Amino acid sequence: MAARDADLAARDADLAAREAEVAELREQVRQLTEVVRRLEEQLGRNSNNSNKPPSSDPPGSKRPKRKKGKRRRGGQKGHRGSHRVLLPPEQVDDVIDLYPAECESCWKPLPETPDALAKRYQLTELKPLAAHTTEWRRHAVVCPCCGFKTRAKYDPRVLPRFSFGPRLMAVVSLLTGVYHLSRRQTVRLLRELLGVRMSLGSVSAIEKRVGDAVEPAVDEALEAALAAAVKHADGTTWLRAGVTLSLWVLATTAVTVFKVLANGQKDTLRAELFGRVRGILVSDRATALKFWAMKRRQVCWAHLARKFISFSERDGPAGELGEELLEYTGLLFEYWSRLRDGRLSRATFVERMAPVRRQLEAVLEKAVAAKLRGVSGSCADILEHRDALWTFVERAGVEPTNNHAERELRGIVLWRRRSFGSQSERGDAFAAHMMTIAHTARKQGREVLDFLEACCAPRPEGSPAPSLLVPG
Repeated sequence: MAARDADLAARDADLAAREAEVAELREQVRQLTEVVRRLEEQLGRNSNNSNKPPSSDPPGSKRPKRKKGKRRRGGQKGHRGSHRVLLPPEQVDDVIDLYPAECESCWKPLPETPDALAKRYQLTELKPLAAHTTEWRRHAVVCPCCGFKTRAKYDPRVLPRFSFGPRLMAVVSLLTGVYHLSRRQTVRLLRELLGVRMSLGSVSAIEKRVGDAVEPAVDEALEAALAAAVKHADGTTWLRAGVTLSLWVLATTAVTVFKVLANGQKDTLRAELFGRVRGILVSDRATALKFWAMKRRQVCWAHLARKFISFSERDGPAGELGEELLEYTGLLFEYWSRLRDGRLSRATFVERMAPVRRQLEAVLEKAVAAKLRGVSGSCADILEHRDALWTFVERAGVEPTNNHAERELRGIVLWRRRSFGSQSERGDAFAAHMMTIAHTARKQGREVLDFLEACCAPRPEGSPAPSLLVPG
């Protein structure tokens, strides 16, 4: 009897151990399944369902197909087409007149009589370009009376302080800072195109001089951006000699300003870029921008749409909530598109957006209550920005997306990817200054080269620097 009881106890202990082992293995399976789910979710992230840029998409990744339009490719019926417009006669350098030698009817000789309705053909060509070099000579003259030799005095107001003139310096900075040629490519292009020989060190020195010359214009553009009623902001990384910094853009309809900062933290942004809160700021939900009052912000709905797409790609309740959020977001963009195109009045737009706002916020609150991993927390954060979700409905002139800032940022991001950033603080400033000048000049209808030349040209002491902003 005792032996049987001992055997049963041993079996019970063995069974308990096996059940504990099974429970442990099940827990491991649950944990590993969760790890696999997270990894699959990370692998599935792209520019369509997250905040990752399109350049980060892997090769061969499929982009969502757009709905095929009703129009065929190419010119449409009734389209007049486009062609090169002939220059007016006063802008033509050379004219070659062709006259018929004899009459096609009677074969008699014809006089060379100009025809006001002559058929015109034009060929535009580049003449060989050449730089123009000016030399100053300080002569020493021997006095015929006493024999003393006197040399012309050194006058810094007359003699050049640098080996290259304003326009050449403007061209160099345009090539490296706007068209993003390397310094070596710039040196080669100057030699082949203009016959100018220049060292790499001279290119670097020119960049410094031009960067300093345009600094007042950059400061002017920054002040205009900060004072604007509506401004867009976005940030990304920047590299200086392998060290990761923060690059920010501040864009309005009139100006665009770039600035490289030590980091993208709230205190740094407030002290070195934004200063005091002025106007409405359109941005993503970056925590560093929480110092800006929510009622004076507009959160980017394009970012939110990508977040909702990532929800919809999940199984179960998370996917259903994502689909529902996308449905209301689609209505939002449809109504905004109609307002922007003039097919909807603002009063009607505000009226139609009211139920969309209520229903979308209700879905977000339902998602928070569902306590779904990776979904509820994001929806709770979106609701924390509730006052910044609908500013574009309440105020005219505010857009629902931050696409403006993202487009402005794209050019300098491509520069960073090609050149791996800069190697010094001076390089940071040059890159930011030149892109600021280029983007703002485009918005102001100014020629970048002419403005750079004006900044580099000598001017009387105390005279103001050229203004980048067109009055009015």
